[in-house]
Amino acid sequence: MSAPQKPVKVFSELPENDEHLKEHTLDSNLAYEGLFLKLYRDEVQLPNGKIANREYIKHPGAVAIVPLFNDHSVLLERQFRYPLNRAILEIPAGKLEFGEDPLECAKRELKEETGFEASEWVFLGKIHPVISYSTEFIDIYLAKGLIQGSAKLDEEEFLDTFNATMEEISEWIKVGVITDVKTIISHYWLKDYLSKLSS
Repeated sequence: MSAPQKPVKVFSELPENDEHLKEHTLDSNLAYEGLFLKLYRDEVQLPNGKIANREYIKHPGAVAIVPLFNDHSVLLERQFRYPLNRAILEIPAGKLEFGEDPLECAKRELKEETGFEASEWVFLGKIHPVISYSTEFIDIYLAKGLIQGSAKLDEEEFLDTFNATMEEISEWIKVGVITDVKTIISHYWLKDYLSKLSS
């Protein structure tokens, strides 16, 4: 005989605020400061009063772009990612400069990395890709009405660009060829966006 299952609450049954879950900072220490990342080690008080340590990275934030052609193919990049020691298939992206508007950053990154400019921009959404140890957020934009130009890559930047169909991207996600989280989420948001346009 199986054990009875615990009752599951629905969202509306949760407390109105999150005060009972909050961790309060007691001490904060900058452990490492790089070119644009800062690693902190904080001491916090847990909701039950006990003390714990939290290590996390402060990140300035980033943007990602889904460059969509008229035939609904998408411009992708293949770029070597040092932490994984391999080239990754992904959509164009880049970090925000201090005080930079995310849409202006998206326009700049698309032009610099691919040479393309877009006549229409649509905000698809925001994600926090690594909530357990980073403040990073990524604002994701759809770029339409693409116009070809010349890329202006940074001196330390090397990448390939190529077109892929929606079907190819879906299959590559399914079999693990594409594992980049921003690219995977953007693909499903794009499918949803296009389905609403056709309905």
